[in-house]
Amino acid sequence: MEVKATIKPGQNGTKRYTRQYGDQLVCVRYRYDKRRQKRLTTVELIVDEQDWIQGITIPPDKIVPLRIAYGETELREKVKEAGAYWDSKQKCWKLSFRLVYALGLEKRIMDELDHLD
Repeated sequence: MEVKATIKPGQNGTKRYTRQYGDQLVCVRYRYDKRRQKRLTTVELIVDEQDWIQGITIPPDKIVPLRIAYGETELREKVKEAGAYWDSKQKCWKLSFRLVYALGLEKRIMDELDHLD
């Protein structure tokens, strides 16, 4: 079977399926079966959606320890505004991984042994 066209929602040839499937529609494909002399129309649908960050196995809502030096006042204020809090016992900032990732601070996540001095 050969795919002749893959069309995105909203383009000509997808409007009927866009009405039927709405935001779940990813694309419409027109396939040709030479052996049976048939044109087949297929649709690709979204059937489930989950939070996911590429290459990361840390749950998005997990609170992680961050290393921020005393003199990095601008960064400290930025994470405080995002909801981070200071853990005086472990001497580190704590913030959910989702927000750490959104702020681009993944490299500042401390290993378990980093804050056990």
